[in-house]
Amino acid sequence: MITSQVILKKGREKSVENRHPWIFSGAISRVEGDPADGDVVDVWNHRARFAARGIYNEKSQIRVRLFTWNPNDMIDDELWRRRLRRAVAGRQALIEAQDIDAFRLVHAEADGVPGLIVDQYGTWLVVQFLSMAAERYRTAILDTLVDLVGPQGIYERSDVEAREQEGLVPIAGPVWGEVPPDLIEIIENSHTFLVDVKLGHKTGFYLDQRENRQKITKYVAGKEVLNAFAYTGAFAVYAAHAGARRIINVDTSEVALQLAERNMRRNGFGEREDVFAVANVFEILRAYQEAQWKFDVVVLDPPKFAQRKGHVDKAARGYKDINLLAMNLIKRGGILITFSCSGAVSRELFQKILFGASVDASRTVQIIEPLSQGADHPILLTYPESEYLKGFVCRVW
Repeated sequence: MITSQVILKKGREKSVENRHPWIFSGAISRVEGDPADGDVVDVWNHRARFAARGIYNEKSQIRVRLFTWNPNDMIDDELWRRRLRRAVAGRQALIEAQDIDAFRLVHAEADGVPGLIVDQYGTWLVVQFLSMAAERYRTAILDTLVDLVGPQGIYERSDVEAREQEGLVPIAGPVWGEVPPDLIEIIENSHTFLVDVKLGHKTGFYLDQRENRQKITKYVAGKEVLNAFAYTGAFAVYAAHAGARRIINVDTSEVALQLAERNMRRNGFGEREDVFAVANVFEILRAYQEAQWKFDVVVLDPPKFAQRKGHVDKAARGYKDINLLAMNLIKRGGILITFSCSGAVSRELFQKILFGASVDASRTVQIIEPLSQGADHPILLTYPESEYLKGFVCRVW
């Protein structure tokens, strides 16, 4: 029985009516009842009429995460099971693919399960419980994943800032089955990669770039490529396979670049004269510019510059700076492949940032192909924040 109601302020119902899954504290007029964090609450409009149902968390700025707009739907273990079954069914083509065994299985709000990420790496699952809503149903979620997937083991990587913003303690470690090895080997489009799910970025690998890695191969044959923010070298492996003449990989992490070298060797590219430079990308690109180096292709895949909306202005300056440097390093008619994974930076804003960088660089820049996240990272129309990865292939004159 639901005993608590969250009443919205007049004029603040629109996002709920449009089925956006978040209600921020500033939209709430009052709370009736005494809900504990993790309790199910009904959301009423200012006329005290039912609008939606969700899970409450006093400690978060996202005060309620919404699950249903139907008063007949209950938020319980069974609802989570249905949503997880639906998410897994939506990845059936990837599950059955012979040349891919790593992908996102559950994509949080975009799959109707706020704050829950599940990535599959071969026979292993990596989970992130990033909301009080997901944490409240932890046992049911894990049991359902075991039933649906039958993994060898499940490892948790809930060691991120988003969890702390929910008032939850960061957690990392095995939660079911066997403990995964330090490095898991995966297959992606017939390439093999070693993934560190215990200490690597995100859950260990940038699964959302799979389609983009394949798309860039038509631009690199016979070219010298600067792969900035290279991480563990996935773009480099694809570029080498497509016939890139030489690849300069730059990252601040020596551990990541060591794994990048191993991934190159594992795919048969150990005898090439590629470079793996441990350096600050901004600094080394400035050094390359001063030395008047030029590249045929530059790939920019930086980490998230804007964690939230308040960081957008600073992030925009960072994106403009790095893309301006890159444009100055590209030969006439060369290619810039550039990304932003900051959800707070829209595609339109990112394009405007590139426009500003092109003007300052005095270069003519054409967008020849837009890029986005993979199909296993679906974009929910009522939740535009789920489109976090955006990119462009540009020709620079």
